[in-house]
Amino acid sequence: MDYPRLGSSGLTVSRIGLGMMSYGDPGAQPWALREDDAEPIVRRAVEAGVIFFDTADMYSGGASEQITGRLLRRLFPSRDGYVLATKAYYPAGPGPNDRGLSRKHVLAAIDASLTRLGTDYVDLYQVHRFDSQTPVGETMSALHDVVRAGKARYIGASAMYAWQLAKAQHAAAAAGLTGLTAMQNRYNLVNREDERELIPLCRDLGLGVVPYSPLARGLLAGIRPTGRAQADRGHRPADLDVAGDVRAVAAGRGLPPAQIALAWLLARPGVTAPLIGATSKQHVDDAVSALTVRLDDAEVGRLEAHYLPACSASIPDRRCQSDDVGALGRRGRERSEGQGRPGALRPGGRGGLESMAPRRVRRPGRRGAWRARWPAGRGGLESMAPRRVRRPGRRGAWRA
Repeated sequence: MDYPRLGSSGLTVSRIGLGMMSYGDPGAQPWALREDDAEPIVRRAVEAGVIFFDTADMYSGGASEQITGRLLRRLFPSRDGYVLATKAYYPAGPGPNDRGLSRKHVLAAIDASLTRLGTDYVDLYQVHRFDSQTPVGETMSALHDVVRAGKARYIGASAMYAWQLAKAQHAAAAAGLTGLTAMQNRYNLVNREDERELIPLCRDLGLGVVPYSPLARGLLAGIRPTGRAQADRGHRPADLDVAGDVRAVAAGRGLPPAQIALAWLLARPGVTAPLIGATSKQHVDDAVSALTVRLDDAEVGRLEAHYLPACSASIPDRRCQSDDVGALGRRGRERSEGQGRPGALRPGGRGGLESMAPRRVRRPGRRGAWRARWPAGRGGLESMAPRRVRRPGRRGAWRA
C-alpha cells in the first residue's frame, strides 16, 4: 500500500480508500450489508493497509456512520491510526433546515455525524453537493468554523462543476477562510467528463482527487449488475463497448477486469485515492492488487477508444441515452482516431468536446454577408450570447 498526501495538504491517506455506503440498514437501502457482514470486509481492507474511509450522513439514514464508527474503533488501536471522512447536504430529517449547506444545517449536521460516528472529530468534512440556494460565503464560513472548533481537520467537496469549485475557493480566500482540500467526483472509464475542467482545476489549486464509483457500479468489473446497480437507469451501448474492452485487456493479462479498470484510474493525473465499494473480500483484494498493475500505451489506447462523452446532467438530452448521439458523438469518435491517444478528451472537439467559440458562416441569400454562428445544440447547450437582428419596420435599425 502506498500513502500519498491528499493534494497539497499534509494529510496522508492510503492509495485506496474504502467507501462505506455499502454498509448500513437494508431496510433503508435494500442492497446494504449489515454490520456483521461488513466487518470481515473492512477487516480485510485494514489488514491490506487501507486507512482512508468515507461515509455520509444520508447513507442508510445515518446507519452507515454508526457502523463505520463502531468498526473502526474495533479494528484500529487508536483514533489517529485512520483517516475518516463524511459528508453533509442531503436531507437528514423532515424539517426545511435539515438539508442544504446553510450555517444552521452545517453546524447541526457535523454534531449529529460526530455523535453517530462516536468520535470527537472527522479528518475530512465534505459538502456532498453544491447548494445553489445558500450563499457560498455562508457555507465556507460555516465550514471554517467547523475546522476552528476542532470538529474537522480538513474540508472538501463532492460532485461540483469547475466554476462552482472556483467560486467556493475564491470566497474562502477572499475572506481568509479555510479552503477546500479534496474533491470527490465520479470518475471511471465511462465517466470522464471531469477531465475537461474539474480535474485540471483541482491539480492547479492543489486539491486531492478521490473518485467514487471507480468501477461504474460493477460494469467495469465484468459482473452482471445487481442490487444497487439495478436501480440505475441503465448504461449506454457505448459504455458496454468500453466494458468489453476492459474484459479483453484483462483476458490478455490473465487478470480480473476490476484490476484493469482500477489500474487505468490510478494512473490518471491528479488522482489521489479511488474510493472502492466492496461487498466481498475479493473486491478488496482486487483493488489492492491493482496498485501493482502497469498498463502499456496500447492497452490504454484500447481502453479509451470507445469512450463516448456524456451530455451534462443539467442539460437533459435524449441523444445521450443512445448509441447514435448525432454529430456530438460521431465527430468525437472520428476525431479521436489518429489524434494522439484514441479516446482522449481534448479541447475544441477532441474526443467529442465541441468548441464553444463562435465561427463565421455565410448568411444564406446574402452575397458576401457573414454572421457569427454559435454551436447551439451541441450536447443541448444553447448560446446565451446576444446577436444583432434587424428591427422590423425600421430600415437600417438594429437591436440586440
